Amino acid sequence: MYVDIVLRKRLALKIVYTNDTDPQEVGGLIKGNGRDMRVGIIGLGYRLGYLARIFTVARDDFEIVGYVDPAPAGLDYATEHGVSVGRPYDSLEQMIDDGRLDLLMVGSPNHLHLDHIRIGLERGMKIFAEKPVVTTIDDTMALAELIARYGSDNVMVGLVLRYAPLYVDLRKAQAEGKLGDIAAIEASETIPPYHGAFFMRDWRRYEKYSGSFMLEKCCHDLDLYNGVMGCRPRYVSSFGGRRSFVPQNAPQGAGANDLEVYHRKPSGWMGSEKVFDSDGDIIDFQTAMVQYENGAALTFHTNLNVPHDFRRFAVIGARGMAEGDFIRNYFQVTDSRTSERLEDKTYQMSDLSQHYGADEQMAEDILKHLVEGVPLPVSVVDALEAGLLALSMDEAMRTRSVVDMTPIWQRFDAALGRRG
Repeated sequence: MYVDIVLRKRLALKIVYTNDTDPQEVGGLIKGNGRDMRVGIIGLGYRLGYLARIFTVARDDFEIVGYVDPAPAGLDYATEHGVSVGRPYDSLEQMIDDGRLDLLMVGSPNHLHLDHIRIGLERGMKIFAEKPVVTTIDDTMALAELIARYGSDNVMVGLVLRYAPLYVDLRKAQAEGKLGDIAAIEASETIPPYHGAFFMRDWRRYEKYSGSFMLEKCCHDLDLYNGVMGCRPRYVSSFGGRRSFVPQNAPQGAGANDLEVYHRKPSGWMGSEKVFDSDGDIIDFQTAMVQYENGAALTFHTNLNVPHDFRRFAVIGARGMAEGDFIRNYFQVTDSRTSERLEDKTYQMSDLSQHYGADEQMAEDILKHLVEGVPLPVSVVDALEAGLLALSMDEAMRTRSVVDMTPIWQRFDAALGRRG
């Protein structure tokens, strides 16, 4: 199986980082001067605790020297899986200055990312930042100005779905001309009730920390479909709100015994036990329509209370269509003229991956990027563009209007130092 081969390859891979010599690939191993890659983490939550394990599996001299987090929710996970995360530091500046870091990993709550990335860049760091990179349009412009000053190659982002085998196959079919000019995409991301309840109880329930649910959770998907379209979104409309996790839907009587599902996923910082009476301001469903600069359209739906969840797409072009589902693990391509099924495959994922086989590939590719300069399939600019689309969807939902993104792109390009 494809995944078995890839896993054997990744587990055998040893990358040795060097600032002084060019690595050489010999017998499938990348070798340098033998110095460990020294890594620091700010925000050791569940995601970074997990990624610490993934990166350590990908490279056996990936040394995490320390972390900054007053309440590291991901510490137990890392420890249970034999991953050392070094010592705690009181401040990011102290960890960078004392730790002699090669890489800074940013997993703090979303609203803190900009300051942490800025501190890292000002100290000459290479940075891996979890998504979403920032939470507001103003912070997006501020980070764009930092990128213009320090270079986009110094900030890598955790838009992990770009590395998923299914998405790689979708872009391959598109590149081979099997789809032709794209007319429309119908796509969705849904999550099951236990996961939706987590959002209602976690710090992510507050938009001032998360940005919004569309930004926090769905920026992955928006980035994917921006990539397929190959151009920027222009017009955006959206509707949504909260209809599932509201007081009148709380289990009553005998149904109250079913509450376990809503507390199955533990919350971290700012955690709460309230689900149907959450004090958060995020939505639990949202639908958006987008027209791109090339005239093609995207319809996107998200929902936090779907018991038989799916994460699927239908990309419809002049020559053919592609259908897939990241959760149900299938991919199909059908010819428009003959109705012939050109591709029909399923995927078997490893138990290690949380994102359909993509986590391990992301770690491997980022390490190769750091060592060899190999280009990555997604950039921080891509991530910020997906974020601006999500924020525009939220604006359209709030104002019940069609948002023209042209002024946003003009402002963004100016911040990046691009001339119109």
